[in-house]
Amino acid sequence: MAADGLDELDYGILHLLQQNARDQTPVDMADNLPVSDTTIRNRIKNLEEQGVIEGYVPVINYEKAGFPIRLQFSCTAPTQDRSEIAEEVLQLPHIVAVDEMLSAKENIRLLAITNTAEEINEIASVLDDLPLTIERETLLRKSHLRPFNHFGEEVVSSE
Repeated sequence: MAADGLDELDYGILHLLQQNARDQTPVDMADNLPVSDTTIRNRIKNLEEQGVIEGYVPVINYEKAGFPIRLQFSCTAPTQDRSEIAEEVLQLPHIVAVDEMLSAKENIRLLAITNTAEEINEIASVLDDLPLTIERETLLRKSHLRPFNHFGEEVVSSE
């Protein structure tokens, strides 16, 4: 058993879901794991109930969706209010991601999506009204992502 009661099978399921959750049915997963699709369904349900799997979200190409400007803001919030401010920021228009950092400065990082320069000013103005200090604004060219590779790769059979 690994941390928090997860075993190799759980990690194998997480590995497959990270690769492509949209097209990975429990039946498909059973082809690569040494258990039945029913067991996989039950394990996924347990992982969701435990909060290990928090949700399934699409990876959107915002530029192709008509929002070519991706702006990353690094901000500083009072440390004791960081979580509440992060939740508040996430509810603002154009904000699609907020990261809380464990630091005294630049402890809130957020991603804003827009298609006009005017909206950038509006976003910055709204952020200025919060108990935040904008430290840096950076145009984001591209994000490169990959699954965390320590989740059950060894339990998944490669066909």
